[in-house]
Amino acid sequence: MPGPITFCKGGGCTAKLGAAVLNRVLERLPKGPPDPDLLIGYDSKDDAAVYRLTDDLAYVQTLDFFPPMVDDPYTFGQIAATNALNDIYAMGGEVRTALNIVCFPESMDLNILGEIMRGGSEKVIEAGGVLAGGHSIADSDVKYGLSVTGVVDPHRMYPNNQGRPGDALILTKRLGVGIICTANRVGEASKEALEAAVASMTTLNKYAAEACRSYTVHACTDVTGFGFLGHLHEMMDGRLSCVIDLDHIPYFPQAAAYADEFLLTAAAQRNRNHVGRFVRFENVPFAMEEVLFDPQTSGGLLIALPREEAGSLLTELKNLGLPAEIVGSITERRDPEILVAGTK
Repeated sequence: MPGPITFCKGGGCTAKLGAAVLNRVLERLPKGPPDPDLLIGYDSKDDAAVYRLTDDLAYVQTLDFFPPMVDDPYTFGQIAATNALNDIYAMGGEVRTALNIVCFPESMDLNILGEIMRGGSEKVIEAGGVLAGGHSIADSDVKYGLSVTGVVDPHRMYPNNQGRPGDALILTKRLGVGIICTANRVGEASKEALEAAVASMTTLNKYAAEACRSYTVHACTDVTGFGFLGHLHEMMDGRLSCVIDLDHIPYFPQAAAYADEFLLTAAAQRNRNHVGRFVRFENVPFAMEEVLFDPQTSGGLLIALPREEAGSLLTELKNLGLPAEIVGSITERRDPEILVAGTK
């Protein structure tokens, strides 16, 4: 298998452009006349677009691709595909079709590409979708991902910004995979830490999303490149605030240990620079601040739902083997927008 010098140079969702840069570009794009059937576009910074076809049917569109964050091509293909497919689940949808997106050096062994695409194909099948084609270009570095189309009932879709005061917030996966992958890239991560991170990154959010269908989900997003706090800021939408209980945040202890050793990502610092002014920390160690800003690849769902339903959903998620926790609650708008408080 290729080593880190030729294959894994630092990728996953740490490769995303920073939110501040993207906002400056997107706000200048010509929008054209509004289309009433475009239910969710890029204005709300949501996980995918939703376009209504009929009163009871809309399609969900997303795409995601990035460079490798692990050395094994097959594992990278699984992670990249899982990350793209998860956007459909964050909208409450079901996967239908996927198209491969491939950038690959002509000088590199094509067996590596075959392993990447095999990993991706297996995840599409697990999602219940059909791999229908794709597009490839010669490039100096490896990049892979999917364009995915799903379907959703427009009356039951999950926007990212419709939470309500009093809602509980549930996170379904542990935080810290970006820090662990960074530590692995410089030879500092343990085998156990990397295996745990890979297991998380290759877990589809399909199963968590299916559990949500029996509950009144007001808002949902998947935690990826902008980190837990960045995506939480988007959920608050400038009109809500929240209180986060640090003691109930699911995270990889190894990630906090590596952060204490300053094995950090540039993307996390971009996240801190962009959203830090909206956050106040109380009794939160520096390492845990980094975990909360850490860009996640194929992260979990962050779900807002009525407090009285949260306990039942949490039980279902735990019965699925997910490390889900109720991590906080939404409040009326106040200062700070996001309060993160610990007691330990």
